[in-house]
Amino acid sequence: MKTETIKKNINLSKAVIPNSFTAFNALCGFFSIVQSSLGNYDWAFYFIVFASLFDLFDGILARLVNSTSEFGVELDSLSDMTSFGLAPAFLIYSAELYEFGWLGIVLSGLFLVFGAFRLARFNVQISDLSIKADFKGLPIPFAALTLSSFVWNFYNYNDGKILEPYGNFLIPLVILLSLLMVSTVRYNAFPKFTIKSVKEKPLFIGFVIVSAIVVIISHGDLLFYVFFVIVLFGIFRWFYSLFNKSNNEEILEETN
Repeated sequence: MKTETIKKNINLSKAVIPNSFTAFNALCGFFSIVQSSLGNYDWAFYFIVFASLFDLFDGILARLVNSTSEFGVELDSLSDMTSFGLAPAFLIYSAELYEFGWLGIVLSGLFLVFGAFRLARFNVQISDLSIKADFKGLPIPFAALTLSSFVWNFYNYNDGKILEPYGNFLIPLVILLSLLMVSTVRYNAFPKFTIKSVKEKPLFIGFVIVSAIVVIISHGDLLFYVFFVIVLFGIFRWFYSLFNKSNNEEILEETN
């Protein structure tokens, strides 16, 4: 009995660090919402980026100290709901969609609600907490970064709105990202940059490295395009898989 108590205390102490990172994730989401309410959309975007970094490292730390748990998964989802659901939804409403009245509220809420569905589906489908597999549907942090980077790249503080003609693409973008989160389109998990990962996914890792260089050289001006290319790649791969599947079924029917 005493040994079990000691083990539980050790596990709790190990979980403090990754869970603290998860808490900082949620805190960054709250800071982003505050900045959006003040009209500081650049900082609202930065805090979503900070939240994504905390979200990335809390999982890495949890696996390193072997403290992955259902509690951590639930806490992570609650934090993600704040940082990657509510924060970007409020950002796009404050920056542009408020002009559409109730329609703008509904569209902003669409991203939030579909993000909640995405997180709930992930929690009920996950089988082994220690395995980092590819994602079914667009991950909510990536959807949030894509949407918030759109505002960061194209919002004009002088006019108080998204630059034209980019503003015309915001509503279709919100709908697309919302639907992709609850879709079955497959997206790659972030690579670990190990020799094994390089051999398994050389193109993906190469794209990540090239994208990082492009973003640095452009001083962030091409950041949204990098995210959007990855979004489109998942869609194209899904259609390609459907096309191959239908062709294979036709070949089997002919041979039979």
